Formats: sequence, C-alpha cells, structure tokens
Amino acid sequence: MKVRLASGIGSTIEWYLSFAYISAAGLIFSQQYFGALGPNALIVSLGSVAASFVASPLGGVIAGHVGDRHGRKSALIGTLVLMGLASLGMGLLPTYDQIGVAAPILLVAFRFVQGLSTGGEWGGAALMSVEYAPPAKRGFYGVFSQIGTPAGFVLSTAVFFVLQITTTPEQFESWGWRVPFLFSVVLVLVGLKVRTSISESPVFAEVQASHAEASVPLAEAVNGYSWRMVLAGGSFVANILAGLLLIGYLLPYSTTNVGMDASAVLPLLTLAAFLWIGTTVLGGSLADRYGSRAVMTWGYLLIGAWAIPLFMLVDTGSPAAFAVAVNILAVGLGLSYGPQSSMFAALFPSHIRYTAASLPYAVGGIIGGGFAPVTAEWLIERTGTSISISIYLMCFVAISLVSLALLTPAHFTGWPKETAASKISQPEGQAS
Repeated sequence: MKVRLASGIGSTIEWYLSFAYISAAGLIFSQQYFGALGPNALIVSLGSVAASFVASPLGGVIAGHVGDRHGRKSALIGTLVLMGLASLGMGLLPTYDQIGVAAPILLVAFRFVQGLSTGGEWGGAALMSVEYAPPAKRGFYGVFSQIGTPAGFVLSTAVFFVLQITTTPEQFESWGWRVPFLFSVVLVLVGLKVRTSISESPVFAEVQASHAEASVPLAEAVNGYSWRMVLAGGSFVANILAGLLLIGYLLPYSTTNVGMDASAVLPLLTLAAFLWIGTTVLGGSLADRYGSRAVMTWGYLLIGAWAIPLFMLVDTGSPAAFAVAVNILAVGLGLSYGPQSSMFAALFPSHIRYTAASLPYAVGGIIGGGFAPVTAEWLIERTGTSISISIYLMCFVAISLVSLALLTPAHFTGWPKETAASKISQPEGQAS
C-alpha cells in the first residue's frame, strides 16, 4: 500500500499545482503579470499554461534516463524536488508592478520547471505501481498514478474555495492566491518522506542484478519502439484534451460565456471529479479482465458521442443540465484513463520502460492538452458557437480510437518473466 501511496501522492501534487496555475491564470495572472498586454492579457495568460506541457518531453527524457539507469525511486524523488522549487517560486514571485517584465518571464520559467517535473513524474509513478503489481492486478494497481489528476483538481478547488470564502476580494488578489502554491511545498515534503521510505521497484532491481541497464535509454527507445510510442501518445491525446476541458475550461466558459454563477459551477465540477476518480478505478479494474485497449475504447466512444450534447447542455445555463453534462463526461474520462498506466508499461521492456512510457505521455499531453483552454477560447471567439469545441474534441477522439485500433497484441511484449513477485507472463488481452 505504501508504494501505491507513493505513486499517487506525487501525481496528485503535480495536478493540484497545474490546476492551481490554471485557476490563477484566469483569475489573477492576466491582471498582475500580463496586464500590460491589454485585451490580449487573458489569452496570453491562459496560453502560458502550455509552458508546462512544452517542457514535459524534456522532463520525461531526463527523468527517464535516471529512472532506467539508476532506478525509479531516484527519479521520483528528483521530480518532487523540482515540483517544490517551482511551487515556492510561484508563491513568492513579485508582480509586474513590482519588478516589471521580469515578473511574467519568471512566472513562465517556473511553469516550465513545473513541466520538467510533470514530464518525469507520471512515468515513474505509473511504473512504480504497476511493476509491484501481481500480473492479474496490474490495471488496478496502475490507477493509483491516474487518480492524481481528478484528486489534484478536487484538492485545488477546495483550497481556492476556502480562500475565497475566508478572504475579501482585495485580500485574495493581494496575497490569498499565493497560499495554494506555498501550501504545495508542505505537500511535497510529505511526499518526499513517503517516497524515501519505499524500496526500489522489483522489476528494476532485476534489471540491475542482471546488469541489463540501457546505456542510452532514449536512443534504444526511439530506434526500436518509435511506432509504439507514436501510437501510445495518440491513444492519450483525447483523454487529456477532454480532461483539460472539464477541469480547466468549463469553469471560465460557463461563468463568462454562459453567465452561470461560479459558486454553483465549482461544486458540480468537484462532484464530477469524484465520479472521475471512481470510474478511473473501475477502468483499471476492468482492464484486468477485458484488456486495456477495449476499456479505453469504450471510454472514448462515450466521450465522442457526448461531445455535442455536452456543450448543448452547458449552454442552457441550468445547473441541473450542467451536472448531467459533466458527470457523463467524467465517466468517459475515467474509463479511458484508468487503464493507461498498465497499457503503457506493457508496451515496453523494463530496461527502457521509464523513458519509452514517459515520452508518449508528455508529447500526447502537449498535443492534446497543452493548448486546450486557449484553443477552446479561440474557437469560441472565432466561430461564436460551442459546436466548434465539440468538433475539436471529436477529432481528437478519432485520433485516439485509431491509435488504439492500430495497437496489436504483438506490440505488448513488456512483461515476459519480469517481476520479482511473479514470473508469470500475462497477455495484454487479459491483463495489460
């Protein structure tokens, strides 16, 4: 259980910080850091969210090299330290009025550092869970790195909600918004205590014992497994896009474009995030029985079918309709997200797995999620209709469905006799 906690805590902190940044980008940063840009301030502020996603592949390469050469545990400790430094920097950063143009530059730089951590965090957290799992429960064990996304949103929303009801608008704009970033430093310290107390992954311990470490994991991954990496990244793009729309865009869209009250929208989004957690666990568990590709396909079919009704319901301005819209989307998100850790791990051999699994996740994150909020806002401004966002989402669902369809059982070669706990090989169609 300690290993699963260690996997989940970093992912939760990572996404907590990401959502805190997205919230602050809409509420605070556009005025206090990008206000000099006038009417373009909000677009640029939302666009700065992408700095983390752009940095993610580099973070995946660096952490992947460490994780495949020196161990999953070392890499995961490093990603948490980077996360804490970025959080502290954001929480203490002076505004544009105080230090001029250096303020937005440093803000984006800290967001970039956060992205380096993000790019390396997921792969290690996912592998640490899955590589400790019995063969028949890899899908279930893998969900502990996945539930960090909705859990991070719930935590971020709770912290911002408490601050907004305990501070005046002036206090929140002056110092209150900094609290979520400074609070995350405490979470990072807790995470470090947990992670330093666990043992190395038994799979990597076997790699070390047999002296099978790759000398240059990135080169071997690209040369031998590039097509699998492309398909893995493609299988993720629709999920990250739908997830960022749910927890990064529907709040500003529903309040600014539709005219709903934020005090009504936030609780509904939080409830949807809890449902997302539950269906993520369900998705991972079903993957152990039916295979990860099948379960992810079910989730994407639901998201694709729901893309147009989603915004039609939100556009009514009715809280009840909004609740139906986001909860059904959350079910599709959970089913398509829960099996991801086990599926990515099953695609690659253990001696390059950290690098080979991290890169598709990071690059898929850029393509699908890095520019999701700003693209959605741009589409609304250009077309004047939310149908354009629905079509945007449906196109990415098609990409992910095709990617999953192109992954064949022959691609899932990652598990022959690899865990210390069990030497049993399990085909992906049974438990990826």
